[in-house]
Amino acid sequence: MLRIITQRAEARTELRRICDRTHDDQVIHKEATVREVLQAVKRQGDHALLHYTSEFDHLDLKAEELRVSGSEMDAAYQQVPKELLNAIQLACRQIEDFHRQRIPKSWVQFGDDEVVLGKRYTPVDRAGIYVPGGQAAYPSTVLMNAIPAKVAGVPRIVMMTPPSADKGVTPAVLVAAQEAGIEEIYRIGGAQAIGALAYGTETVPKVDVITGPGNIYVTLAKKLVYGTVGIDSLAGPSEVLIIADKSANPTYVAADMLAQAEHDQMAASILLTDDSVLARKVVDEVERQLVDHPRRILTEKAIAHYGLVVVVESLDEAAELSNEFAPEHLELEITEPWDLLDKIRHAGAIFLGSSTPEAVGDYLAGPNHTLPTSGAARYASALGVETFLKHSSLIQYSHTALQKVASAIETLATAEGLPSHAASVRFRMRGSQELPEA
Repeated sequence: MLRIITQRAEARTELRRICDRTHDDQVIHKEATVREVLQAVKRQGDHALLHYTSEFDHLDLKAEELRVSGSEMDAAYQQVPKELLNAIQLACRQIEDFHRQRIPKSWVQFGDDEVVLGKRYTPVDRAGIYVPGGQAAYPSTVLMNAIPAKVAGVPRIVMMTPPSADKGVTPAVLVAAQEAGIEEIYRIGGAQAIGALAYGTETVPKVDVITGPGNIYVTLAKKLVYGTVGIDSLAGPSEVLIIADKSANPTYVAADMLAQAEHDQMAASILLTDDSVLARKVVDEVERQLVDHPRRILTEKAIAHYGLVVVVESLDEAAELSNEFAPEHLELEITEPWDLLDKIRHAGAIFLGSSTPEAVGDYLAGPNHTLPTSGAARYASALGVETFLKHSSLIQYSHTALQKVASAIETLATAEGLPSHAASVRFRMRGSQELPEA
């Protein structure tokens, strides 16, 4: 079921196929549907939200039911086991501590001739976070999206999440939201939720930035509203790439591969190893751990279609193939992971050593688990405080400083055919009372 490849050319072909697994012909049809939903939400507001919740989620809500009530949020604490609450609170502290180290500082520099230059960071006014529902509840996603926004100083954070069959929201999700400082939650999912955040409705406020993963409809909606609002990224199916040598424990490696595959049937689990014995042991161990797996059918599909073991000649070759793939998660389960780290250029998050499974990062190490997928780690980074901040340049010139560069500015403006740009400097040099020639 889990294939072993030994030829480098074949490995590259398979890695490209897995990386491109979301590029199918059905996306075009789905994008047309998403456009229709977004336009309806833009024109009809709450009416469209209620219509699509009925059509897609098979739930009939009233406008006043869209927002989760305070009593429902309070009741969630009574429905969550104490150990889960403690784990959520620990994760909150860890994630907040990490992201507080990432706050960029505004700065001002005073140069010669009273030239002042600087950069000023300010948070967006409103942020919207999307938390997927469906097959599982994700309190960790709440924390990873909400806490950086809170640390950035965003005054208003709005959360959207699909309702369950009884119109409720999973208690753990509601508790995580409150622990992260969110008090405004709407039971809306899918493309219509993204449309509501992008355009605003009678009930839902328009936001400035939308973050959070979702299904293909949510992802396409974020793509289509980008420009009206900012977004974090276009998250595709999750993926892990593991580089392992003979020191790796096959049970650990197999568990880490299955931990990724159990997300959904398009999740990718890849092992690159220079030890053929380990490769075979991992394949056998994957099959053994799947026997009584609670999500066996889904996980088997992911492993069958997007699971891969590649036997390479060296760890250097493994690093090269990994860089070409640019994985969302990269595990270095090797004797000296820090030695290989210098050769890794592209990865969303890197987990070093056999005692650092990806699950540590998923839940409470601190760094964000919202990461670039499908090769985007070549140019993109994890969600962070910066996602919710924008920076403004600060520039102040004295008359003396402007005088020294006036000629160069005029020359450049004239070369670009922009006479008023040149004049705006020239008038200041000749005196504010001088009028332009007729």
